[in-house]
Amino acid sequence: MKTRIEKANGLWWRLMATLSVLTLLLMVNTNAMAQSKKIANDKVLEKAEVMPQFPGGDQAMMKFVAENVQYPQEARDKEISGRVMVGFIVEKDGSVNEVKVVKGIGGGCDEEAVRVVKAMPKWKPGKQKGKPVRVHYTLPLTFKLQ
Repeated sequence: MKTRIEKANGLWWRLMATLSVLTLLLMVNTNAMAQSKKIANDKVLEKAEVMPQFPGGDQAMMKFVAENVQYPQEARDKEISGRVMVGFIVEKDGSVNEVKVVKGIGGGCDEEAVRVVKAMPKWKPGKQKGKPVRVHYTLPLTFKLQ
């Protein structure tokens, strides 16, 4: 038969083991919550309180596109013209990322539109509650034969 002291010591060790396991579970849960909060902060918004802006505004962007687009020879030969819709993400630092053709017209115009968007300088990032956020942006680029 165990004495009171032996029983108390056994209870003490079980209590310590339980507290250790609970502490470990709490640390793991806290880390998981921090990771999910980080993922939520990296969410891409479709619309922000302040939308991203090309440096110098829309006029400067149209000038940049006009000066940098080279009409593809294949599109000239096949007389292809139209509008290419390019989607991309303006990151928190203003860089352009994940450039993709949303709606293309072919003839090399799609690839040219992606090239020009990737060549853009850093934008003024979008903001939500005063903080920079990632924002999805869609830009139409018109190819028109003259």
